[in-house]
Amino acid sequence: MKLVGYARVSTVEQNLDLQISALRAAGCSAIFADQGLSGADFHRPGLRKALRQLSDDDMLVVWRLDRLGRSLVDLIQTVNGLSKRGCEFRSLTEKIDTSSSGGRLLFHVMGAMAEFERSIISERTKAGMEAARARGSRIGRRPSMTQEQKEAARHAIEMDLKPIAEVAANYGVHLRAFDQGVSLVRLASERL
Repeated sequence: MKLVGYARVSTVEQNLDLQISALRAAGCSAIFADQGLSGADFHRPGLRKALRQLSDDDMLVVWRLDRLGRSLVDLIQTVNGLSKRGCEFRSLTEKIDTSSSGGRLLFHVMGAMAEFERSIISERTKAGMEAARARGSRIGRRPSMTQEQKEAARHAIEMDLKPIAEVAANYGVHLRAFDQGVSLVRLASERL
């Protein structure tokens, strides 16, 4: 089993030495790092290189779980992806080691907590949107055209026989978005 280490700090002023020393002491044969990159983004060059180094029966090792990432959902997905590849995961500080039954159990409990957190957030979001609708708030993107602009555009197309694409361009609206407010589905199919 090859141990591949990964270290990360959020700012360029921070130092990677503590993490790298701990990863070396844990027996990592290769260590990859990202400096000055947020843990919220899982598309980091050092992390990608570390993941590419792993093959069947290898292990990704981090000093602390938050060095891999901040989102529990993304952490779970990453570790599950490792498992599907036949790789293991270890966090030195939290003593999580998916090569042991206890480590796998702990990680599955974390996964259940992440799923619970996602469902709670979803429920709150839906409740908030329904409450906003009940108060008369509009949900979603603002319309790209006012009602007056929509009526003027419809007149330009129906009465002045201007091309739909030209009218949409005059209002700075993409042709697909233009039909949303002007209701030109039938006209568009006849005149395009």
